[in-house]
Amino acid sequence: MTAAGYLTPKEIQAKTMSRLLGGQDVIAIGPEGSGKTTTYVLAVLMRLKYGFEEAPRALILVPTKERVLEVIDQFNLLNRNQTIRIVGIHADGSMESQINELTDGVDIVVAVPSRARAVYLKLGLNTNKIQIFVVDDAAEMVKLGMQLPINELANSIQKCQHLIFTDVMHDRLNKMIEVFMKLPTTIEVEDLGEAKAETHPQLLYHLPNFRTKLNLLNLLLKDAEVFDKVAVFVNTRLTAQTLSKDLFDGKAEDVFVYKPLFFDEAGFDDIEDFKAVPEARILIVANENLQNIDISHIPFVFHFELPVQKETYLNRIIKQGDEEVVAITFATDLELPQVRKIEQAIGQKIEVAALPEDLLIEDVTKTTANKNKLNKALAEEEAFQDAAFHKKKERNAKTANFGIGQKAIMNKKKKHG
Repeated sequence: MTAAGYLTPKEIQAKTMSRLLGGQDVIAIGPEGSGKTTTYVLAVLMRLKYGFEEAPRALILVPTKERVLEVIDQFNLLNRNQTIRIVGIHADGSMESQINELTDGVDIVVAVPSRARAVYLKLGLNTNKIQIFVVDDAAEMVKLGMQLPINELANSIQKCQHLIFTDVMHDRLNKMIEVFMKLPTTIEVEDLGEAKAETHPQLLYHLPNFRTKLNLLNLLLKDAEVFDKVAVFVNTRLTAQTLSKDLFDGKAEDVFVYKPLFFDEAGFDDIEDFKAVPEARILIVANENLQNIDISHIPFVFHFELPVQKETYLNRIIKQGDEEVVAITFATDLELPQVRKIEQAIGQKIEVAALPEDLLIEDVTKTTANKNKLNKALAEEEAFQDAAFHKKKERNAKTANFGIGQKAIMNKKKKHG
């Protein structure tokens, strides 16, 4: 550790290491750069004191090929036991060669969940001797939709220690891990950095989905006296067009789009023109292919969606002069990791605002809505069939398929019963 430049343990290492070595299930929450990867690499190496096992004893899941390579590099940096063999599995490699490498004998597997699941289904990944199951960058995994392979792999292991490392904890992530975690301890650290940036006042609304975001934006922007000049930022031009039609049901005459997709849409090609027109109150701006624009003299900035690059957000909320701007951010569970990166960059937490009591919370997902439509259609079809056809009497209904031998026995019983 000293040779690698680690002179003192970081906070997350000091708080979790004894529990990790004791075999307890742990959920470790900390921002990027807080030492999460080093923590579980050390724990795995200290738990696996010898090598040359046929089946792996540690399975580590990460979201991308790049992370696979980074984690293996960290193992190679800190591993002094050359008998411990480490294999990386990702989609860019040949599955056949990866299976051969695993069957030759391995101690630690670092893998992308989808490829690990595919190899497991081909009987190439033996999970019978897994002692430690690690999910790194867990919130990112949920964002990428990797819950199914993670749960299948976790359920394939009879008994082991489960370790979750993540930037942030939210409901979707908790739903993924609750099925296999055994009375876990949650340890959270905050590493906001020493430098504190001077920013405009900020408010954060934590919302469940896009529709609830739209409901809140409608609710807040109804107050035209307070929100007399507003810029609303989204990520794509298509979303900007959609939002302009959904906001106030498309009936408002003071809502415009910056550089609209279609020539007949209400919009401005120059933000200075928007500032100069008193009747223009709301401008929806897409981050897509957007150069830096001057948002001075616009007192309210809404981030309806968080930009992909945090620098784009930082340029709008860090103070440049004496002018006051209020920055209001909407974030879902999947956007919370980006919020944490922003907080780390500015060296302070963003104040979380309470949701208005009269806000309509949309809790029906698209999938649920589709299921409801399907169930309704099936019920209507069944009702139609009931009206058109006579159902069989209960004694005539066929409820099972019988083989020839079973039928013969039953017929014999009828004759001699």
